[in-house]
Amino acid sequence: MKPIKFLSTVLILLLGLATVSAQENLDAKTIIKRSDEKLKGENNTAEMKMTIVRPTWKREMQLKTWGKGDDYSLILVTAPARDKGTAFLMREKEIWNWQPSIDRVIKLPPSMMMQSWMGSDFTNDDLVKQSSMVEDYSHKLLGRESIDGRDCYMIEMVPHEEAAVVWGKVVVWVDVKEYMQMKIEFYDEDDYLVNTMYGKAVKEMGGKILPSILEVIPADEEGNKTIIEYLSLDFGVNLKESFFSVQSMKRVR
Repeated sequence: MKPIKFLSTVLILLLGLATVSAQENLDAKTIIKRSDEKLKGENNTAEMKMTIVRPTWKREMQLKTWGKGDDYSLILVTAPARDKGTAFLMREKEIWNWQPSIDRVIKLPPSMMMQSWMGSDFTNDDLVKQSSMVEDYSHKLLGRESIDGRDCYMIEMVPHEEAAVVWGKVVVWVDVKEYMQMKIEFYDEDDYLVNTMYGKAVKEMGGKILPSILEVIPADEEGNKTIIEYLSLDFGVNLKESFFSVQSMKRVR
């Protein structure tokens, strides 16, 4: 081998090793932070279809959502007719539910965060994200694993003692290249698996590569699952904190 060709080969190998090393040395909290920021953005709005599947029946709902960082989110049910107008607001860890059928606003206590959201396999905490994946947990990189052919970081998240978190442990698989959350396992305080969420149908949405379908499957309820499909997603909206109010919750369409 000629000296120049040999030297170039060595340099390529060294650069490759440096890249792998940089990826492996990326700390777990930074990986989770990047994946969380990619999913949320500073501001976002979306339209979704939720399908609740049970062994003997299936129900569909249409939703609109608005979000601003970790502290503000608003969810509006637009269909079916019997649920239309129902809204949920999260503002700086406080959560409200507007029920137009009875003309009443209800403030949800922390004890309700583990309850089912609208009869689905998502909890209230899943939908309004009361807890922060970045700040409320300690993070540990367990290794790497392939999910649907994608190389993923496998990260264990354990809540801080003082954090108002409903889960005993969460394990997240984050795509190495795109920082997408491809799989999440949720465990209770006794370390039993409660449910698993999968990210599927990866495509470009709002200028980002993300799973367009989220599927939650309970561990101990055979035949049950809930599917959320993003119909549209926009990160370019300008939302002010004042938008996320009880008054807005009643007015949005």
